[in-house]
This record gives sequence, C-alpha cells and structure tokens, in this order.
Amino acid sequence: MNKTMMTSMSVFTLRKMLPLLAVCCWAASAFAADPDYSGSFLTRSTLTGDWGGARNDLARKGVTFDLNLTQVEQGVSDGGKSNKEEYGGRGELTFKVDTGKLGLWPGGFLTVELEGNFGHGVNLRDGGVIPVNNNQIFPTPPRDQLNLPAFNFAQFLSEYAGVVVGKLDTTSGDMNEFAHGKGNSQFMNLAFNLNPTLLMTVPYSTLGAGVIVLPTKDPHAAIISLMALSADGKASTTGFDTLDTNKMTYNIEGRVRTDFFGMTGHQLLGGLYSNKDRNSADPRLSLDPDTRFAGDGKSDSWAVYYNFDQYLYEPVKGSGKGLGIFGRFAATDGNPNFMQYFYSLGLGGKGVAASRPNDSFGFGGYYLDIKNPSLSGPGGLFSKDFLRDEFGFEAYYSAAVTPWALLTPNIQVVRGAQKHQDPLQPNINEIRTATILGIRLQLIF
Repeated sequence: MNKTMMTSMSVFTLRKMLPLLAVCCWAASAFAADPDYSGSFLTRSTLTGDWGGARNDLARKGVTFDLNLTQVEQGVSDGGKSNKEEYGGRGELTFKVDTGKLGLWPGGFLTVELEGNFGHGVNLRDGGVIPVNNNQIFPTPPRDQLNLPAFNFAQFLSEYAGVVVGKLDTTSGDMNEFAHGKGNSQFMNLAFNLNPTLLMTVPYSTLGAGVIVLPTKDPHAAIISLMALSADGKASTTGFDTLDTNKMTYNIEGRVRTDFFGMTGHQLLGGLYSNKDRNSADPRLSLDPDTRFAGDGKSDSWAVYYNFDQYLYEPVKGSGKGLGIFGRFAATDGNPNFMQYFYSLGLGGKGVAASRPNDSFGFGGYYLDIKNPSLSGPGGLFSKDFLRDEFGFEAYYSAAVTPWALLTPNIQVVRGAQKHQDPLQPNINEIRTATILGIRLQLIF
C-alpha cells in the first residue's frame, strides 16, 4: 500500500487534470487574422506549407487544419524518487470552421481537436505533485491514447456577446503571454502553464456551456466568460453518461489588456465553485483501492485565481515580441482541495533579438502551499504530514531551427511535495530535491 500511496499522489495530477476555462483564449483565437502557410521550405510557418495554395485558400474561407508533434527526452539527473531518462511525445490535430468566412452565416465557430500521446514521462520520478512534463499528460495519461478532447460550437449573437456549447478543451483558459499551454512551446512544468490549484475542480476535457461577453467588441482588449461545466468529464468519453447537475463546476473569468509604462500587458481574474461531493483530493489515490483520502465528503469547493503579464521591453507595440514578466496566484478552500495557495513569478522573452524572431525563453519559480489531508487505509485513519510545501524553478530556451522546428533545452529544480518513499516510515528513504534535465522538439506541420 505505502509505495503505491506515494506514487499515486503524483498520479493525482495525471488523472483528472488541468482546469480552467477554455473560452477566453478561444474567443480571441476565433477572431484572429487568417494564417499564412506560404513561403520557402526553410522560412514558412509550417513544414508542409500551403499545399499548392489550397491551404491558404481554405483558410481564407474559414477552414483550417493545424497539426503539430512534440517529442521530449527528459530525465531526473539527481535527487527525486529515481534517476532515469524517459522518451515520449504528443501529437495534436485541430480543425476549425468559421461559418461567416465560409459563406454560411455570420458568427459561428466550430472547433474539433484530435490528440494522442506515446512513450513515457518522468512525472512519477521527481517526487512532486505537479507534472514536470506537462506535454505527456494529454490527452489521457500515461501514454498510447488517442482521444477527441474538444468538439464544440460557438455562436456570436452580436458584436458584444455569444454562447458556446459542447466538449471543451479547458487548458485554453488562464491565458498568459509568457507562461501558458500544454508544455509544447514555452515552459514544460505545469506550474507555469496553468494554475495547478484548480486541478481538482475542472477536468481537462469536459462538457460545458456558457456565455462570452466582449465589452469593447475587441476580444484582445477585454473578454468575460461565464461557464457551467461537468466536473466528471474525460477526453476518452463523450461525457453524457456522467453528466449530473450535482457534479458541476461554475466558472467566471475576465481578462483585460493594459497599457502600463506604455507597453502591452494583461490582467486576469477568475473564480470557480463546484458542488460535486468529494473528499480531500478524492479520488487521486485510485491505484490502490484500499487507500483513499478520508474527509468530510464535502460538496462545496471553491477557488479564486489571478495572473498577469507585462512587457518591459516591446520594440513594436502589439507585435507579440519583447521581454516581460509574469505571475500567478490562487487561493482555495484547503479542504477538500489540499493545494491551498499557489504563487509563481517569472521572466519571459519572445523574438527579443531581431536576428532570431522565432526564439523564446523563460525563467520562473513557483511555490505551492499544501494542507495535508487525512488518509484512510487497511490500518485505519491516520493524519501524518506526509506531504510538505512544494517549490521549484525552471529555465528554457526555445531555438527555432526553422519557424516550424523548435528545439528547446530545459532544466528544472523541484523540491517535491512528497517527503518520503514510504509515508509510514518517515525516517528512511527521504526524497531529495530533484534536478530534471530535458530537451524538446516541436514540429509544426
């Protein structure tokens, strides 16, 4: 039971994963300019180009197909639970239709995602509860999965408001200029891509419906979303079989563009509430059916979260290139959510050097304040402090070999939340701070 218990705590982050609302970032991308796939082999934005002009023509008509493949070689070089290298990866195909550009009716947007992973990651080896290889946990951990995490439709009813319904890829929420995504383009640690305290509240892929509000008509200037989401969704299922009004999460999130120092920035604020019955971190220790979190069976869980990004150097305003800072904060109920507070702060850069317009880099640190839950097992109830606060650091440099081939060396140092290999024998097998080295290759087709 004991070793499984600690291994399962890392699997906590690999089972339900990755909240946050998809709509804010999604709406901004829906109104983005048409992509340009043309150019020579070494200068165009994608490896396969414009398909003899057909791809650009389809994009002008509102139909896009985007495919990328991300491969990661990563290993725990020192400390952690075990020292071993692993290789794995993930591919993602995104299909989008703009009904207005297609000549059907204005304001309609269809989004479909197909996603699969392969190989192995080191997320069970560093001793932390936050994955150090965010890319590997999608669409369903640990590997060899092919799922449809998103199939949704949005309809704008005016220039100011619209509605969305369907199966949502929720990782598009909690948007940040320098620290966001699935671990395939910027940071690899989940702590810098999404706010990890919200992992218990919203699954990565789930059924949902909501309202999108654009106060100024411009989704890049300000956007507000209000959503109702199933708390039991999975990328591998449709979600209709588990849809239940007693297992819901409600979310409100707003993001506004700022102009501090005469340079672009953003402020984001959100809140979540879930009525799903759950114990502390239920059901994260599911690898061992005799070991589970024991709590009060609380049906109320809440969280508030905030993030910001701010350019400090921006050669051309609004270009998406320059140097800036970012940060996140969250507070939760503490029970049933054992991740009570979260803080992160970092520095990011994109296209800072004119000679390297597609390069990016980042450095950041995070701190996770943990409230230890009680555990029950074959031996009864115990409340040992088997977890500690977790903190870590990450640095990366993404070098564009071509605009469609990005090679990224990465280093992380993580003092994981797990104290010992066996929580019932705290005087032996202490888990030391882990150093994780990795290299990532992303190919954009």
